[in-house]
Amino acid sequence: MSILDVETAARLAAATLRQARELGIKPLAAAVLDAAGHPLAVLRDEQASFLRPRIASGKARGCLGMGVGGRELARRAQAMPTFFDAINSLTDGEVIPVPGGILLRDAQGRLLGAMGVSGDSSDNDEHCALLAIAAVGLRGDTGDPQS
Repeated sequence: MSILDVETAARLAAATLRQARELGIKPLAAAVLDAAGHPLAVLRDEQASFLRPRIASGKARGCLGMGVGGRELARRAQAMPTFFDAINSLTDGEVIPVPGGILLRDAQGRLLGAMGVSGDSSDNDEHCALLAIAAVGLRGDTGDPQS
């Protein structure tokens, strides 16, 4: 796969919400963006708050904009808060540098897009996304070396 299509994006988002339900965690929203940062699928569990889709999109946009997964983005934001304040000023606050933002890669490591998830703890958001990503045969890059 060299391009992320809308069907795969919709499956990713739906599978992420399903994982949250199966694990008994809080209701989630998932946003899947293509490599250019355009939304392909944004889903919100009917019990998730209205802000969750925007937060999920911000997690994904930050990863794409900086070229790293959410965990690395969070480390950089903590180390360089003034720089990230400037980035958020440039993007009208569309960068949310926390775990739960994941770069999507194919088996060869090529960048396909990004996914952001919001609704529970960042760790749980990320966990549900990674389960869904693996289920569709893609690789998730969280910004940690083992991902």
